[in-house]
Amino acid sequence: MPLPKAELHLHIEGTLEPELAFSLAARNGIALPYADTEELRKAYEFSDLQSFLNLYYELMAVLRTEDDFADLVDAYLARAAAQGVRHAEIFFDPQAHVSRGVAIGTVVEGLGRALDRSEAVHGISTRLIMCFLRDESAESALETLEAAKPYLGRIIGVGLDSAEVGHPPAKFREVYEAAAALGLRRVAHAGEEGPPAYITEALDVLGVERIDHGLRCMEDPALVARLVRDRVPLTVCPLSNVRLRAVDVLAEHPLPAMLDAGLLCTVNSDDPAYFGGYAEDNFAAVRTALGLSPERLRSLARNSFLASFLEHDEERRARYIAEVDAYEFP
Repeated sequence: MPLPKAELHLHIEGTLEPELAFSLAARNGIALPYADTEELRKAYEFSDLQSFLNLYYELMAVLRTEDDFADLVDAYLARAAAQGVRHAEIFFDPQAHVSRGVAIGTVVEGLGRALDRSEAVHGISTRLIMCFLRDESAESALETLEAAKPYLGRIIGVGLDSAEVGHPPAKFREVYEAAAALGLRRVAHAGEEGPPAYITEALDVLGVERIDHGLRCMEDPALVARLVRDRVPLTVCPLSNVRLRAVDVLAEHPLPAMLDAGLLCTVNSDDPAYFGGYAEDNFAAVRTALGLSPERLRSLARNSFLASFLEHDEERRARYIAEVDAYEFP
């Protein structure tokens, strides 16, 4: 059994494997512009974030019904369980579905149906986080939050994702203030392709509690000191960083330096169907490429539970951390 861990940076749409994409396309009468799964998999080569997003949004066309979203979640959870994931806080992008005619209720109820049975079927506790697309307007984000209000019993927080450069966090000040007023947790992608200043802005303007990615904090020593002092978690995605060219090769990833600096880092898979690995695949890759010791890996796993939004279930958090501490590495 792999090291127990929580996954805190996972886009459910990014778990759409080619085989499931073709299966859902057939079920919904949608023709994909690829001859077969092998040809589609070859398209999973990216030069940057935008080239990935183009394919990511194209393939979403196969997701139409509650059953489709439930099947997507079930497929992810089965893989995650096999990779040692015990708790998952899952992102979804309602605007990407509503814009193509799929109602937000269809998305949330489909996802929720699978999440409701996750613990019984897969042994994974779950939370759901609704992300706003930062390359859409601030008005669209506010409309999305309003449309989500009937479903907030299933949603614990909001996030901010998609193309980062040119879309600073402050653009979304109003919707984050509204989310905070509703009692929602707040996270945001920052410092992947965008500058360190975006991380500071996400903290100061949006009031986020976790930073997704955050690699470029290392360019600003004062920011690093602040993140360490305030114990702000960073949800790092190593294989994603390499596939999207944020880091040239995994052996040059700043994760060891980030840990040396005292940052509360976690390791996650981001969009694993597209980036070549799920949670444990990322742990194995950094262990090999970066020479991380078993105790460093244990710290990363422990961090994942410390950074989880489990404040209403501290007994569960303690149980998960005890599993990490008791784990014996092969």
